[in-house]
This record gives sequence, structure tokens and C-alpha cells, in this order.
Amino acid sequence: MQYKSYTAVVEVDEEAGILYGHVIGLRDVITFQGATVAEARTEFERSIDVYLDFCAARGESPEKPYSGKFVVRIKPQLHRALATEAEARNTSLNTLVEKALRDYLGSRG
Repeated sequence: MQYKSYTAVVEVDEEAGILYGHVIGLRDVITFQGATVAEARTEFERSIDVYLDFCAARGESPEKPYSGKFVVRIKPQLHRALATEAEARNTSLNTLVEKALRDYLGSRG
């Protein structure tokens, strides 16, 4: 599920007869539950809105799911090869790696 750039995963608790979920990609914990898919979606969206209102009331910026930056540790030889390839293509290392990751994920990226 997605809402306002936040993503949640939902699971089924067959014993309790509910759907429950949590927002991923945050240090803050946002959870929700519902008896139906529609109810779980409504509760997910409500939980996000409550979280955003809570942050605003405290004068804090809400945590964003992802900044678009991450550090990857690779072997120096691979780093060199990637940098050389990027230069040969007259592009940045960042652009080369982003394209490779998009290609790897296909339509999911």
C-alpha cells in the first residue's frame, strides 16, 4: 500500500481474523489494522495523517521514507571499473549506478 509517499506492508492474522501492517523505511513506528482490505487501507491512511499532524503539532519535520542517498561498500577494483566505465560513457558514476539498478529492478524501479 502507498499513501503520501509512505509504503506499508500488510499481513494476515488468520487466528484473529484481521489484517495488520506497518510502514516501512522509517525509524518511527507506524502501525495499523483492519478487518477488511478497505478498512486496513483506511486505517493506514489515517495513521499516516495522524503521524503528520503529530509531527506538525510538535514543530518537527516528519521522517521521510527515503532520502535518495545510500552508501555502498564495494571492492576498490569494482569501484575503479565503474568509475572508468562512467567516464568512458561521459556520465557520472552516480548516473551509471542508478541506471544499472533501474535495469536490474526492471518495471519495479
